[in-house]
Amino acid sequence: MTLEMQKRLAADLLKCGVTRVRFDPERLEDIESAITRDEIRGLIKDGAIYKVPEKGVSRARVERGRKRGEGSRKGTKHSLVPRKRMWIIRVRAQRRFLKQLREKGMIDSHGYRLLYSFVKAGNFKSVASLREFIKSKGLLKEVSAP
Repeated sequence: MTLEMQKRLAADLLKCGVTRVRFDPERLEDIESAITRDEIRGLIKDGAIYKVPEKGVSRARVERGRKRGEGSRKGTKHSLVPRKRMWIIRVRAQRRFLKQLREKGMIDSHGYRLLYSFVKAGNFKSVASLREFIKSKGLLKEVSAP
């Protein structure tokens, strides 16, 4: 007793694969006698033939968030953020700071140009060191409130 043809017809009618088609074990004689699509359709309606739900991929093991702590890093300290990118970030911050000082009138254009060239040369490690240098050289002017 092979039910391959019935299984194939049922799979076609149920719009699924052959492996997902199941038969009710108590109604196997009825299924075996069914040879037309119409008979198979009737058995599907009765519940003698049914399809198994699709299996999905479990998301239970999906990592939540990126694990980028010290222990997961490989390579040198400049692998994550390259030296050039660090330089760009640092210089842009210092130039932004100089621009703010010039707009507020706290430094004149001559002092701005001098400090700008120092920034370009890489004289300062950070905005804090630039600020310290400006204070030590007395380049800041007192701004009078209007």
